[in-house]
Amino acid sequence: MSQPLVECVPNFSEGRDKHKIKAITDAIEAVAGARLLDVDPGADTNRTVVTFVAAPEVAVQAAFAAIAKAAEVIDMRDHRGEHPRMGATDVCPFVPVADVTMAECAELARRLGRRVGDELGIPVYLYEGAASRPERQNLADIRKGEYEALAAKLADPAWAPDFGPAAFKPKHGATVIGARPFLIAYNVSLNTRDKGLATDIAFELREKGRVARADTGHAVYARGAVLTYGGGRYPCGNCDFVAEDAEAIVRHCRDAHAYDLAALLRQNDVDPSRLDGQKVHRAGHYRACKAIGWYVDTYQRAQISINLTDYAQTPPHAVLDKARELAQDRGLVVTGSEIVGLVPADALVQAGRHYLQRQGKSPWVPLPDLLTTAVQSMGLADVQPFDLDKKVIGLAQPGPLVRMPVHALVDEVARDTPAPGGGSVAALCGALGAGLAAMVANLTQAKPEFAAAEPELLAIAEVAQTTKQALVAGVDADTDAFSAYMAARRLPQATPEQRQTRTDAMQAGLQAAIEVPLQTARAGLVAMRAARRALTAGSPASWSDAAVGCAAAQVAVFGGVCNARINLKDITDANYVARVRAECTTLSAEAGAVMAEVVAAVESLA
Repeated sequence: MSQPLVECVPNFSEGRDKHKIKAITDAIEAVAGARLLDVDPGADTNRTVVTFVAAPEVAVQAAFAAIAKAAEVIDMRDHRGEHPRMGATDVCPFVPVADVTMAECAELARRLGRRVGDELGIPVYLYEGAASRPERQNLADIRKGEYEALAAKLADPAWAPDFGPAAFKPKHGATVIGARPFLIAYNVSLNTRDKGLATDIAFELREKGRVARADTGHAVYARGAVLTYGGGRYPCGNCDFVAEDAEAIVRHCRDAHAYDLAALLRQNDVDPSRLDGQKVHRAGHYRACKAIGWYVDTYQRAQISINLTDYAQTPPHAVLDKARELAQDRGLVVTGSEIVGLVPADALVQAGRHYLQRQGKSPWVPLPDLLTTAVQSMGLADVQPFDLDKKVIGLAQPGPLVRMPVHALVDEVARDTPAPGGGSVAALCGALGAGLAAMVANLTQAKPEFAAAEPELLAIAEVAQTTKQALVAGVDADTDAFSAYMAARRLPQATPEQRQTRTDAMQAGLQAAIEVPLQTARAGLVAMRAARRALTAGSPASWSDAAVGCAAAQVAVFGGVCNARINLKDITDANYVARVRAECTTLSAEAGAVMAEVVAAVESLA
């Protein structure tokens, strides 16, 4: 099981003074166990987004150290910048990464907030998953009025902080601490310096939408007259429909546009029970999307600044596509986009597949190709370099064996050491077989003569690519499993307790050394079947590639079974031994049957 891990993403109101920023990040790195992942300063926003990961307890310590240092080096009385803010450490969220729940992150936020309030005397508000009341869940609601309105907010009993004094400290401001899912901070760049045009598009994109206006025939929506409710007229902000009463317009928005008008109005500080005289509001295109427009002097252009709070619901590529459409309507061009901080690998994988599909290409290609397609299609290197290794979180790192050049790996196998051995070689052969199956399936994409077979070929490519990745991981996993068994053998055995501990560890190591090659054999059989399907559905000019793929994948089955069986002799659990033997027999028989089919097909084709 992996160790509990949280991500912390504090945002500091300093983006220009490198010495101050380094003082803050040094404070984080001085905490043992905290790993700094990203530091993203912005001169125009005068804000730095820092990302680090750590075990839960360590994350709280590192976050406190950073907040304390920011309170020392940043003076909010001198702060000016494009980004909304209310304190030296403006916001500090905890994000669950591995074996940590949102509730546990919320408790971390409360503990940190209490310590910041008590020890540093800074007013602290809790938000999102840690919010103390519903009206404080939304960061924008807490930060409304920003630093300039903070003194009045703190004087209002309804806005008493969750921790710390209800007193305005001009140097520090206030801090918002919380727990939230992974947020993608995403900026879309435009070929204009006009902040208003960026804002016009931002309001169309964001969930809370905007004030509805009369149609002027011009694409810039902000030019129309503001619509209001009353006088027996209740217009819809998203179409031309006009209801005769409030209940009818609520029903219309629900049925015709699938949104809750009352919820939309509350997001915009409008009481839905008293519509007469109120401004009509128009829902934005995307949920879990917040957006504003701003001008960035460093880039000499305006940007749509977007926070995506649930990228599974609203991925960045979808927002980008709509922004491009809205920009074109307004005579603008999206020049590219940028990720502030980190982005989950899955979001870029989705984007890569999306753009490949739009190009009429197979979306089931190797991971590096998907990532390259995403970066290029989204223009992620438009205003700054985009380093995949530094900007993408969640990328599975290849093991040391598969990182070797082919000749070095072959030499390593040939040395007089027990690992890497047959299990690693079997996994590698299986990966090559799966790769050939994917190749044959992808070769015919966008070719008219294979249009009827395209669904089958895409399905083959998907299975083959997924299986290939599992088998590549198995190359190092097999060696690691064997190494764990060897480490158990070296445990002390001077006392009965030590001998029992050693025996238990060896049995566990043996079972791991069996389960890994079993996984290789199972994946090898999947790869064989994919290659068999590709031989029939793919181009007749590539049947030899599919046949070789099936044969290579059979090595994974045979090798996996052999490496599982060789370790069974020392297993003391008879039931486990019987179960593994039975599965090995089944895998071997099924692999033999698939290979016999391929041989028969080859004989008929050759």
